[in-house]
Amino acid sequence: MSLDPILFMGGSGAIGHQTARALRAIHPDVPLLIGGRDLAKAQRAAEQMSGAQAVVIDSAAEDLGLGDRPISAVVVFYMDHALAGLRYAQKRRVPHLSISSGVFEIAPEIAMHIHTPDASPIVLGYEWLVGATTVSALSIARAFRRVNAIRINALVDEQDTGGPTVASDFEHLNKMLPAAMTRRDGVFVWREGEESKTRFHAVDGTEIEASGFSSIDVAGLAAATGAANVQFNIGIGVSSTRRQGKPMSTEIIIELAGEGLKGEPLRTRHAVIHPAGAAALTGLSVAMLLERLTGLDGYPPTSPGLHFPYQLLNADVYLERLKEEGGELRQLQVY
Repeated sequence: MSLDPILFMGGSGAIGHQTARALRAIHPDVPLLIGGRDLAKAQRAAEQMSGAQAVVIDSAAEDLGLGDRPISAVVVFYMDHALAGLRYAQKRRVPHLSISSGVFEIAPEIAMHIHTPDASPIVLGYEWLVGATTVSALSIARAFRRVNAIRINALVDEQDTGGPTVASDFEHLNKMLPAAMTRRDGVFVWREGEESKTRFHAVDGTEIEASGFSSIDVAGLAAATGAANVQFNIGIGVSSTRRQGKPMSTEIIIELAGEGLKGEPLRTRHAVIHPAGAAALTGLSVAMLLERLTGLDGYPPTSPGLHFPYQLLNADVYLERLKEEGGELRQLQVY
């Protein structure tokens, strides 16, 4: 299908490159606009993505400095505190997907949606790796009649930095939100200090020191499953593959507990693994969301509304695409 260009705001970084790669693997002719404040940097990035064009973004302008150029969707790869991309998308009535804000920063976006709910489909893409965690967890949850507890443990390889923008965004999140939103016995609480510290086992069984993290995955999974206990933790260290002498990877350990389909006690432990790291897995998620938002997947484009990524991504298709990229959802030993 013919499509107007998709605007990548801040798309010159690692995640922008990985998103373009994943999108072009299935839709090689989709036009892209690589937007940034530095035209030369945007041009260098665009040159590496065939069919892409660099543009300068003026966040203070209502049209972002793009004039009446047609756009089919807007993706924001950095913390857009002024919500310039969202205002622009709503005015153009095109989909908007932002991936970098913290759970404590979503109120302005929700307010803009409530004010004009029929303007655009808006995706709160702040789940860990933009749906990789929730889509996989909800796929696993099909084996449960009732889920009582969900524990997510993300292992970030210390070599998997993601570039300066990602590092800056994480520094901002850690500064603004030292406590970790957690659901405990049906109540949302905030873990902090010693209570936030924990440990988990990596894919290869190595024990990893970790801390609680306020990911919107907690709220989404609690709402989707009704689980009374949901927590998210992050550990930074050496990934299991690198301990085996291979390149670094990203891994997300997903532990579920509850009742199986016949009412029996059930505990499961799985890992989402991508051999190319967090940026590649994030890029896959963003690319597939763009396909769904714009109708590139062959179905009608997404209607206006406020969405979590897992509400738009087909789990079976997502896991198949993950497998095609060399990743997997692997069943692990329950400790």
